[in-house]
Amino acid sequence: MAAAASSVNVLKLQACLVLVSMLVIAPKCTKAAITCGQVVTSLTPCIIYVANGGAVPPECCNGIRTIYNAARTTDDRQTVCKCLKQAINGVPYTNINLELAAGLPGKCGVNIPYQISPSIDCDRVK
Repeated sequence: MAAAASSVNVLKLQACLVLVSMLVIAPKCTKAAITCGQVVTSLTPCIIYVANGGAVPPECCNGIRTIYNAARTTDDRQTVCKCLKQAINGVPYTNINLELAAGLPGKCGVNIPYQISPSIDCDRVK
């Protein structure tokens, strides 16, 4: 009986710690007005260019400008950076793909405050 009561108390403590953690972390996660879903949706037209090169589709530049204009705060810019980094690290790529991706903002007339790279420290983006 004592072991069962002890297990229940441990579970209650773990549940309490999870809830407290969620309350502490949640405000940090909800600061950014932009989401990874928005980033992915806006930049999907760029995939063909990054994969194959050639001409940059106008829809790609429209998506880049949309994200650039939406990312007004440091939290927004860091969210965009983290989404891009996650996307890069989630697929196989070559140096050519990375160069094409890194050059996209300039080709679309947008100056972002960081280099698109799998090794960028997004917490330093301001």
